[in-house]
Amino acid sequence: MESIFAGLVGLFAATAFYLIMSRHVVRILLGMVILGNAVNLALFTAGRLTREAPPIIMAGADTLPATAANPLPQALILTAIVISFSFFAFLLVLAYRAYQDLETDDTDEMRLAEPKRPPHPPLGY
Repeated sequence: MESIFAGLVGLFAATAFYLIMSRHVVRILLGMVILGNAVNLALFTAGRLTREAPPIIMAGADTLPATAANPLPQALILTAIVISFSFFAFLLVLAYRAYQDLETDDTDEMRLAEPKRPPHPPLGY
């Protein structure tokens, strides 16, 4: 079962890198979301996929049973979901403001919108 999820992580990562290499900001944003999902799925797969025992320490025991799922990747995934959503929200607002100011979502045209000879910074105060 883990090999299927590992292949799916590779597919997500390849799709994400393909979209991130695009010239359009919307595709780059979608690539970032898919890359975050690929990382979350990789963490989930690394925590052993098992249904035999929940990650609960039974009464009288000191450690988890060997067949239990690892709870640490599950906690990491919850944290990663919050971080990736806030990162996506920040990038979305940044892309929208760039689109409002430059009237394009093409990164090559955004680069050409920079001034040719910007003024020098002040040398003293």
